[in-house]
Amino acid sequence: MPDSTKTTTACLIVIGNEILSGRTQDANLSYLANWLNERGVRLTEARVIPDIEDTIVTAVNECRKAFDYVFTTGGIGPTHDDITAASIAKAFGRPLVRREEAVELMRKFYGDDNLTEARLRMAHTPEGAEFIENPISRAPGFKVENVFVMAGVPLNMQSMLESVAHLISGGDPVRSRAVWSHTPESAVAQGIADVQNRHEDVDIGSYPFYREGRTGTTLIARSTRTATLDKVQEELMEVIRSVGGEPHIGDATDLKTGT
Repeated sequence: MPDSTKTTTACLIVIGNEILSGRTQDANLSYLANWLNERGVRLTEARVIPDIEDTIVTAVNECRKAFDYVFTTGGIGPTHDDITAASIAKAFGRPLVRREEAVELMRKFYGDDNLTEARLRMAHTPEGAEFIENPISRAPGFKVENVFVMAGVPLNMQSMLESVAHLISGGDPVRSRAVWSHTPESAVAQGIADVQNRHEDVDIGSYPFYREGRTGTTLIARSTRTATLDKVQEELMEVIRSVGGEPHIGDATDLKTGT
C-alpha cells in the first residue's frame, strides 16, 4: 500500500470513442475524484482516449508507473469495439484468458439461453488478474497490480468502486473552504496571490461567475489541514473587504441566488 506520509495519487483513463465524439458525457470523473479524496487519495490527472489498442497500451503503461493508482472506465462490454481487456493484457505482457469463474457469475445472472458469445467476451481478463465484483450486471471488472479496470456505465462503476474500497489507502482527506463575493476577479487577484504566498501548503483557486446580471468571484482553498484552512478563509474574506466587497461563506455556484 502507498506510504500515507506522502501524497497518494491516482489517475483516471476514460476509454471510449463515444466520449470523444460528444455522444456520451462522462459522469465518472467527479464521482471518482470525490470518492478518492475521502480516502486520502488525490486524483491528479485524467485522460480521455479512443478505443485504439496502441493508445490504451501506451496510456496504461505511462500512468501505472507515474501514479499510485490507475482507474480505467469503459471498453469492457460485449461489443466488437470493447477492447480494453485485451489492450491491458498487452500492456502487462500477459495473455488474455477466459475465466470460468466469470462465466459462471454471468450464467447465474443471464441464464444459459441468454449467455451469448457476445456476453462471454466479458469473461476475459489478463491472466492472473483479480476480479472486481460488479453487483449490477455481474460482469466483473478486474485489477492488475495498481490498475483497476471498471465499467463505463456510472451506476456499475460506482458499485464496483465499493467492491475495491478496502484496497485503497492514502493520507488525510483534502478539505475545502469557500468564499464568494460580487467582486471582479481582477480586483482581488493580487490579494489572493499574497495569501497563497503565505500558505504554500494550501491550494487556492479563483473562479469567476456571472449570474442574474452580476459578475463575481468564488475563492476556494483546499488543504488537509483544517486549522490552516480556517485561517486562510478569514484572510480571503479580508482581501475582499479591502477592495470594498462583501464576502460570503460558501461556493456561489451552489447557491440559487446571488444575494
